[in-house]
Amino acid sequence: MNEDIRISKVNILIQQKKFAEAEKILKTSLAQDANNIHLLSLLAEVNLQQGNLELATSIINQAIGLSPDTPYLFYIKSRIAIEQENYGAAEENIKQAVGLDPADADYHALLANVMLTRKRYKEALELANKALELDAENLLALNTRSTALLKLNKPEEAFATIEGALREEPNNPYTHANYGWGLLEKGNHKKALQHFAEALKHDPTFAYARAGMAQALKASNPVYRLFLKYAFFMSNLTSKYQWGVLIGFSVGVRLLKNIARANEGMQPYLVPIIIVLSLVAFSTWVITPISNLFLRFNRYGQLLLEENEKVSSNFVASSLALCVAGLLLYVVLGDEKFLTIAAFGFGMMVPLSVMFSPSKYKYALLIFTLLLAGSGIAAIGITFSTGEIFNVMTPVFILGFVIFQWVANYFMIKEDDR
Repeated sequence: MNEDIRISKVNILIQQKKFAEAEKILKTSLAQDANNIHLLSLLAEVNLQQGNLELATSIINQAIGLSPDTPYLFYIKSRIAIEQENYGAAEENIKQAVGLDPADADYHALLANVMLTRKRYKEALELANKALELDAENLLALNTRSTALLKLNKPEEAFATIEGALREEPNNPYTHANYGWGLLEKGNHKKALQHFAEALKHDPTFAYARAGMAQALKASNPVYRLFLKYAFFMSNLTSKYQWGVLIGFSVGVRLLKNIARANEGMQPYLVPIIIVLSLVAFSTWVITPISNLFLRFNRYGQLLLEENEKVSSNFVASSLALCVAGLLLYVVLGDEKFLTIAAFGFGMMVPLSVMFSPSKYKYALLIFTLLLAGSGIAAIGITFSTGEIFNVMTPVFILGFVIFQWVANYFMIKEDDR
């Protein structure tokens, strides 16, 4: 089998997602020609598609060492970095590809997409427009342009662009999913559902579409729709502005509390506001796992949740049940000790809701949650054995609860601001 036929067959196998067969042919061919750049790039691609990212990186670095002026190799390396969520390296490598071949639309489109992920929306739009100047039908550029316009609050242009992308390729799952997320952000969850369903029809395993479908189903609840508006608002901000919102909210509530303490006449007006704001802040932590719990009763929704989401929703539901049980026992028995159980159940809903959230420090939030639970259980145990509601472990739990919120916010903002 000559090289052209081999490469053609490998490309067909990659399109058919028969990666093991493609890899076998490539390894056989490389045994005869170990320094063939084209074969090495295809082998890196096959490993990238299979999620073997370290091996893909090693192969592409070998190819770059042999041919450091080949732009396509840096394009592949950038895509590997994206899968590794190393967006700094992804940007560096795709810029190298663009520098070597500024006439390739795919390189500009990928760079635009990296900028979009890094929340540099104006740059993303400019780069997507550049890619479309080179290739007016480039799907990644069309999708990226649409999302960038949406983030820049130009929804009419955004939807016109993505509808153009659908005309180019009506069955593309990524375009349908992207359209769905755009519609969801603008509050049209019913139409978003249609596009997520269309994406999953063409690719049932597409995680981006599955996540969108889950959000769209939960958005049928008007309360969750309000939360989604907040979530989109926060996710569109860079880290410093996210911290600004969180710190500003915290300072504002504390200021209202101080004013209420100093002015008894204003307490009837300020206390309800403080309570509502506190409940709103608390709800942003627990609404996702609680909504996941209800989603599990939907015949389609239960198929969309990851195992960690199911476990988290179970724990939050159990914590809520513990809170209610503690309150009921206090009302029935009149024993204040049961209020500690209610407080513990209420407080633990926050860490249990985010203990599996992705972060660079994989188990940090889970470990913190277990330590917080241990301190709370110890406080309850001391209360029931000595009768002291506020004992030596009570401030440990309260302080831990406060610190946990800031630590969790730090990890999640760090993860989001890539």
